[in-house]
Amino acid sequence: MRHLISVFVVTATLAASSAVLVACSEEVFDSGINSNSDVSHANRLKDYDTARKVFWKKVYPQGGETLYCGRPFLPTAKRNFNIEHVFPMSWVTNALDCGKRKQCRAKSAQFNKIEADLHNLFPARTDVNRARDSFRFGEIQGESRDYGQDCDFETDWRRRMAEPRNEVRGDIARAMFYMADEYRDQGLEIFKKQAQLLARWHNDDPPSSGEVRRNDRIEKIQGNRNRFVDDPGALNKMIEQWY
Repeated sequence: MRHLISVFVVTATLAASSAVLVACSEEVFDSGINSNSDVSHANRLKDYDTARKVFWKKVYPQGGETLYCGRPFLPTAKRNFNIEHVFPMSWVTNALDCGKRKQCRAKSAQFNKIEADLHNLFPARTDVNRARDSFRFGEIQGESRDYGQDCDFETDWRRRMAEPRNEVRGDIARAMFYMADEYRDQGLEIFKKQAQLLARWHNDDPPSSGEVRRNDRIEKIQGNRNRFVDDPGALNKMIEQWY
């Protein structure tokens, strides 16, 4: 009889312990998925060099197409292609007040983490990336096609403005707002006029299945998601609060 009582007590204790462990595990899991918490930042890449090493192999393992021109590329052939920071790094250096880009890399751990954030990195033609510079986004009259008839991307150097093709305007808007939201405490922001345009682009061009797959891959690498891809309505609510 004593043995039976002992077995019952031990079994009940183990069951209670298992329940606590499951509850704790679910709490941590939910925290990582539903918010940009410290738990979800555990895998953040430390710098841009680290990000470059995983960008082509893990975010675009089968290749893909460039952001601005839609030009296809293979995973083994990236000549004339490089990585675009949609939210310009010169805007980040200004916000952090850490000097020029090389200076910020040398002395600011926060800058290095921001520069390495994969949600802000996209494949681009090298010449088009250079032409975009740190221009704000806008809508430019005419179709000059300065970068080839197959590249629907325009720039206005006088107004320091760049216009991407329609198919990726929502992707760009969600990446821009992700950065402003994720690093708001570090001073990253989007001015009202630019925000209004990007908000329209976001609503006109909702997340595609490809954008969702990219979000999934980046989560596996750096541990967090662009929440505006998962919940487009959350972006509209945030804009109402901010502006």
